[in-house]
Amino acid sequence: MRYCYLESPIGPLLLAADDAALYHVGFPKNGKPEKPQPGWTLTSPRGVLAEAAKQLKEYFAGRRRDFDLPLAPEGTPFQRSVWRCLQQIPYGETISYAELARRVGNPKAARAVGSANGKNRIPIVVPCHRVIAADGSLGGFGGGLPAKTKLLDLERGPQNGSLR
Repeated sequence: MRYCYLESPIGPLLLAADDAALYHVGFPKNGKPEKPQPGWTLTSPRGVLAEAAKQLKEYFAGRRRDFDLPLAPEGTPFQRSVWRCLQQIPYGETISYAELARRVGNPKAARAVGSANGKNRIPIVVPCHRVIAADGSLGGFGGGLPAKTKLLDLERGPQNGSLR
C-alpha cells in the first residue's frame, strides 16, 4: 500500500492506495496528519493516488461534485451496501440515518447504518458527511464536526463555491 498526504482546507488528508484502487482517506487528528499503517510506503502521488489527489482538490475548489475513482472499500456485505447507498446521495443534499436504513432495505437499522457509516474508510469520496440525525443535527463524524460542517457548507454554499 502506498500513501501520500494532501493539504486541504480541513487539514492534511492521508490518502492510501494500491495499484488498482483508493483504499483510505484519513482525517487529521488535533491538526496533525493521521499516521499510516505499518507497512505502508510514503510516495509521491502517481496513478490512483495522483488521480485521487486531483479530484479531491477539484472538490475543495468547488469544481467537482462526483468522484470517478476505483475504490477498495473493506467491510461486511451490509457495510458495503450502506457505502453504495452513500454514493447515491446527491451533492449538496443530506439524508437521515433512518432514511439511509430505508434505502439499504432495513428501515429498523438506523443504528446499524450509523455504525457502518462510521466505519467508512473513504470519506468525502464516499460521502458519509451527507448523513445527519433525524432532528437535523449533524450527529457524529470521524473527521470531527467542524470538518463535517465545512464539507456541508461547501456543498450547500450560495454559489457552491470553493472551500478555502
